[in-house]
Amino acid sequence: MPRAVIVDAIRTPMGKGKAGGALADVHPVDLLAQVLTALVERSDIDPGTVDDILIGCVGQNLEQSATPGRQAALAAGFPVHVPASTIERKCGSGQQAVDFAVQGVMAGAYDIVIAGGVESMSRVPMGSARGDTDPFGPAVTARFGPLVSQGVAAELVADKWKIDRASLDRYSARSHERAAAAAARGAFADQIVPITTPTGVVDADESIRPGTTAEKLGGLRAVFGTDANRERFGDIDWKVTAGNSSQITDGASALLIMSEDKATALGVTPRARIVASAVLGDDPMMMLTAPIPATRKVLGKAGLTVDDIATFEVNEAFASVPLAWQHELGVADDVLNPVGGAIALGHPLGASGARIMTTMIHHLVGTGGRYGLQTMCEAGGMANATIVESLA
Repeated sequence: MPRAVIVDAIRTPMGKGKAGGALADVHPVDLLAQVLTALVERSDIDPGTVDDILIGCVGQNLEQSATPGRQAALAAGFPVHVPASTIERKCGSGQQAVDFAVQGVMAGAYDIVIAGGVESMSRVPMGSARGDTDPFGPAVTARFGPLVSQGVAAELVADKWKIDRASLDRYSARSHERAAAAAARGAFADQIVPITTPTGVVDADESIRPGTTAEKLGGLRAVFGTDANRERFGDIDWKVTAGNSSQITDGASALLIMSEDKATALGVTPRARIVASAVLGDDPMMMLTAPIPATRKVLGKAGLTVDDIATFEVNEAFASVPLAWQHELGVADDVLNPVGGAIALGHPLGASGARIMTTMIHHLVGTGGRYGLQTMCEAGGMANATIVESLA
C-alpha cells in the first residue's frame, strides 16, 4: 500500500470576516487561487501532474457555489484537465479533505493531490445557504427535540463540565497571547502566503489582538441567554461571549500530498505524514463534544497515548470546547493549542481544518516534536481527529 506524505502546507493570513476586513475585497476563488499558485511554486512541481484538488467549503452558495476548487485552479492557471471536488463536513471540511486525499493516495487513486479549504465569511455570510428553512426535518426533531445553535451548545458544554466564565475568558486571552507571541517570533512566516488585494498586499493575520486580557473579556455580554433559552434550559449561568468564541474570518489553506514514491522520484522532501484518522458522531444536542471520543478513537487506531503527542490542536470554536476536552483527556496546558487557536486566529469554516493542520505541522517542524493530534467539533455532533508525524 502506498504511503502518503505531506510535502508542503500553507495558508493565507486570516482576515476579519466583515466589510472592511483585510481580505473582504478578494473573491473567494481568487483567494484560494493565490494559495494554489504558491503551493506548486514552492515545491516546484508541474500543476498538470496534480491528479485532483479536494477543497472544504461550508457556504456553497453565492460566490462559493461553483465548485470553488475547480474555479480556483482555473484562475491559478492550472491545466484544464486538473479536476476538483468540494467537501462539506461543517467545521471539519478542510480536515476531511486532507483525510480523503491521504486515503486516495493510499488506495492508489492519486499520486499527487491537493487538499485544503476556503471560506470568505465576509462575502458569503454564515448560514446564508440555509436561509429561513428548517434544516433538520420533523423526524430529527421528534427524536431529539428542537436542536440548538452551536452557541447554545457551547453553553451546555460549559454547564456540564462546570466551566465558569472566568476560566473561559482566561483561556481566550491566552489564545491571543500565544498567537501574538508566535507571530512576533516569526513562527507563522513560512506558512503564510501574502495575498494581493485591490488595495495592497496582506501578509499577517488581522485577527490577533495583542494585549487582550481576561479582565477586558470579562466586560463583554453573554449573547445566548435569551428569554426563550432561559425558559427552555432553566438555571444556566450564561457565559459565552464574542470574546470567548472563535472569530468570523476569511481565509484559505492548502496542503500538497503525494505518495512517498512520487516524492522520492521528484526529489522533494516531505514535511509530515498522516499516522491515523478517525471521524465520529456524538450527541447532536450537545453538538460540540465529539472531539473527546474521536480523540480516543484515533489514538487507539494509531496505538499511541496522549503522552506520545507533542502538540494538540483542538479547534477553539468556543473556549468551552478545548476546556471540556482537556478535562476528559488530562492534557497539559502547554501542549494544547500552543500557538493560539480560532479564538485568536479565526475560524473560516471550510478552511479551518486545513489551516489548523498547516499550523500544527509547521509547529512540529519548528520545535522538533514528533506527533501532533488535531480534532474539530462539527455541527450535528460530529468530529474529525487526525494524528500527524513530523518527518523533518
